[in-house]
Amino acid sequence: MRLRKPEDAAGSGRRVGGPRSWLARYGLMVALVGLCALLAWITPAFLTLQNWIILVRQISINGILAVGVTFVLLTGGVDLSLGSMVALTGVVAACFAHPGEVPLAVPLVIGVATGALGGTVNGLVITLGRVAPFIVTLGMMTVARGLALVISGGKPVSNLSSSFTAIGRRDWLGVPIPIVILIIVSALSYLMLIHTRLGRYIYAVGGNENAARAAGIKVSAVKTTAYAICGALAGLAGIVLASRITTGQPNAGLAYELDAIAAVVIGGTSLSGGTGGVGGTLLGALLMGVINNSLDLLNVSSYYQQIVKGIIIVSAVWLDRSEK
Repeated sequence: MRLRKPEDAAGSGRRVGGPRSWLARYGLMVALVGLCALLAWITPAFLTLQNWIILVRQISINGILAVGVTFVLLTGGVDLSLGSMVALTGVVAACFAHPGEVPLAVPLVIGVATGALGGTVNGLVITLGRVAPFIVTLGMMTVARGLALVISGGKPVSNLSSSFTAIGRRDWLGVPIPIVILIIVSALSYLMLIHTRLGRYIYAVGGNENAARAAGIKVSAVKTTAYAICGALAGLAGIVLASRITTGQPNAGLAYELDAIAAVVIGGTSLSGGTGGVGGTLLGALLMGVINNSLDLLNVSSYYQQIVKGIIIVSAVWLDRSEK
């Protein structure tokens, strides 16, 4: 059996050169450019440097989460624990980030490792226990949030070192550090998915799990690795958020998983697995960020913003299913 290349999988089921193929390739980009042009006309504040600095910093956290959950969705799974993992890893990292106690690398490694451990547990329970990903990650969402509250005592973990808070608040060569992190994460993830055996296996498992198993692929190991990567990137996002708000908040990350999953699905990754990629995910995250930013600029109530997000998520899933 010959495993399809990721680019082959992404293009399967669509007629080359047809209207639907053109829409699948360029529709998101056209929508993003059109939305930006409309917002620039409606509110001049949208194009200001200050607003775009705020926008890209906001996008960075959701973008890191979205890249991570791309691995999981490509295998046909889902991870609902992302928001709680952001809170837990942020709290854990903040506990080791007090001034003068340990080098900066310690809270960074511990935060990412905590996320990776949570993701690995998700993957093992899903594959070895044969429990639906929805149920497992829903349970982890509650467990991680509880652990964050227990570790922090229900209070924000403050008094963080300046080197730690610099991660989320300073620039490198004029570019916000969170965006630099997102670019590095995205580039490495793209290379992993397109140019490594693991990446090909992830697409193969999502495309047809039984065929992948018949081809000798260790499906359980591939799925567990995908969840571990997703958890590690959730840990990285938790660190960036904690450094940005200068505290480890046990209540941080509420509903972050919804924005991340929406960005991935809008970016063209199928909920059934096997189709999609990091490039589309980044465009989806950018579109979600622009939408959130525009609603803030237009002084739309946060209550209505939740309604808009819900409609976007349902519409994205509906479009994904209609292409099958």
